[in-house]
Amino acid sequence: MPNIKLVLTDVDGTLVNKDKILTDRARQAVQSLRDRGIIFAITSGRPPRGMSMLIEPLKLDTPIAGFNGGMWTNRDLSPIEAHTLPHDIAQQTVAMLEKDGLDVWVYSGEDWLIRDKNAPHAAREEWTVKFPPKIVSDFSKALENAVKIVGISDDLARVEQCEKHVQQELGTHASAARSQPYYLDVTHPKANKGFAVQWLAERLGIPLDQVATLGDQPNDVLMFKKSGLSIAMGNAGESVRNAATHVSTACDEEGFANGIEKFVLGDAHG
Repeated sequence: MPNIKLVLTDVDGTLVNKDKILTDRARQAVQSLRDRGIIFAITSGRPPRGMSMLIEPLKLDTPIAGFNGGMWTNRDLSPIEAHTLPHDIAQQTVAMLEKDGLDVWVYSGEDWLIRDKNAPHAAREEWTVKFPPKIVSDFSKALENAVKIVGISDDLARVEQCEKHVQQELGTHASAARSQPYYLDVTHPKANKGFAVQWLAERLGIPLDQVATLGDQPNDVLMFKKSGLSIAMGNAGESVRNAATHVSTACDEEGFANGIEKFVLGDAHG
C-alpha cells in the first residue's frame, strides 16, 4: 500500500451521501486514519461555516478549506488566509453568467447573497450549509470583496457550456469549475482544489506523493492531479473517474469509507 500521510477529501457527493448525511462508517474510516497516524482534512465549495457541522463529529484539527481553497480557517472558523476575486474580474464574471442564462449567487466575507429567495437550489443550499442567504437587489458592493461567485441552472448542458466560456474568457485571472452539475464556481485563480492540496501539504510538510484525495466532481480533478493517490466516487462522471488512480463505490453506497478502507488502509470492510 502507498505510504499515505495526508487525506484530503471533498464533502458533498463524497464524504457525505446525497442526503448530506455523514454516516457512521465514514466517521469510523476517519478515526481509522487517525489511529494509523494519517492526517485528515476537508475541502469544499461550501463556505467554511457551511462545514462547521462536520468539525466535532470528525474531530477536525486541520485547516478547513472553504470555497475550494478560497478561504482557509482554523477549526474555530477564525481566518487563516483568503483569496478574493479582483473587482473587475468579479464584475465580468457576473455579466458572463447572466448572459449565459444562469442565476447568480455571490459569497462575500461571511455572507451568501442572492437576488431571489426562491432561486433554483437556494432552499436546498440553505438546508445544507445551515445558514440563510441575504436577499439583495444589487451585487455591486459585495463584488468588492467576493470570494466566490456561483452560476446556477438546471439546464446542465448550459452550465457545462458556460464553464468553458468563462474559462476561455477569464483564462488565468480566475478558476472556473463545476462543483455540482448545476453549480459553476468562479473563484480566485489560487482558490481551487489543486492549489488547496498543495497549500495544505506544504503547510504540513508532507510530499504530494504521500497525499490521497477523494472527490466526485470536475473541480476535484485538479487535486487528483496533484496527489499521489486519488479516489473517485462511483457517482462521479466518466471524465472524473478516468482522472483518478482508483474508483470506489457511490457516495450512497459508502463510497468514502470503502475508498479509505480499500485503497488507503488496505483493509476492506467486512
